[in-house]
Amino acid sequence: MQETVKIAVDAMGGDNAPVEIVKGVIEAINEKPEIKVYLVGKEKSVKEELSKYTYKEEQIEVVNAEEIIETAEPPVMAIRKKKDSSIVVAMNLVKKGEADAFVSAGSSGAILVGGQLLVGRIKGVERPPMAPLIPTTKGVSLLIDCGANVDARPSHLVQFAKMGSIYMENVVGVKNPKVAIVNIGAEEEKGNMLVKETFPLLKNCPDINFIGSIEAREIPNGQADVIVCEAFVGNVILKLYEGVGAALIGKVKEGMMSTLRSKIGALLIKPALKETLKSFDASKYGGAPLLGLNGLVVKTHGNSKANEVKNSIIQCIAFKEQKINEKIMQNIALEDE
Repeated sequence: MQETVKIAVDAMGGDNAPVEIVKGVIEAINEKPEIKVYLVGKEKSVKEELSKYTYKEEQIEVVNAEEIIETAEPPVMAIRKKKDSSIVVAMNLVKKGEADAFVSAGSSGAILVGGQLLVGRIKGVERPPMAPLIPTTKGVSLLIDCGANVDARPSHLVQFAKMGSIYMENVVGVKNPKVAIVNIGAEEEKGNMLVKETFPLLKNCPDINFIGSIEAREIPNGQADVIVCEAFVGNVILKLYEGVGAALIGKVKEGMMSTLRSKIGALLIKPALKETLKSFDASKYGGAPLLGLNGLVVKTHGNSKANEVKNSIIQCIAFKEQKINEKIMQNIALEDE
């Protein structure tokens, strides 16, 4: 019998809460019977949404939280003052060991702060990075860090590389994942001071399969499995990735509808094109885990629909089954000895 994976879900976070959040939870538990979800938020609103569905009631428990942390609020103040917010109440479930993971589409700042202040860092982890999976022509790559540490040091990036390698090998199933650092050229002497100082540390790190620098244009081709950078660079890459993808899809659709001939052609290629575009849909890979904490914290897009919420919840199963935190603890502990 499979062990139950308990996940606290922020029912009030994101642009589409609680409607899409609840729908995503229902889809997740219907697909994975080993999941138990604590739906945290305004009880009346959450139960009203749940009443629309048929599901196994023992798989969902509603936990009341009357406050909501808004995106524009200062994160530290919000976490400290709004004790009855859905983010704080849900994270405390993870802190107390009542839940294995936390999933939210809410305020990124509040989730980052709450993760460190409430859930806490694994001993030895200097900075927890945010690490989304991004689609490539070869499958997926892990972009680490994309939003948590804009002023990282070389030692932070080395830990990012180690944690990212553990995640890719054990959760995604990529054996001996290739690690690269984002740079403006392939040569070792190129880059800013952070990259120049980090490069030799990664090169001499026995725990990872370091292949050198990677230029941004090579990322979509899947040249590396783990892409290491500080959060400023990572966030720019992620946002540009999403923006260019959306723009290209828009222009393709526009071109296909421009003439009668193109419309006929569009009908013929539609099934193949739909399948191809599906492989580049980032939502199917779930959210971005915040690695290096005492429990799993997953941040999904603020505009997440049910499918991304569902996949963010499901990705927590592999994280627990593969004992990712324990492996990070062992790796970082060895580093400190």
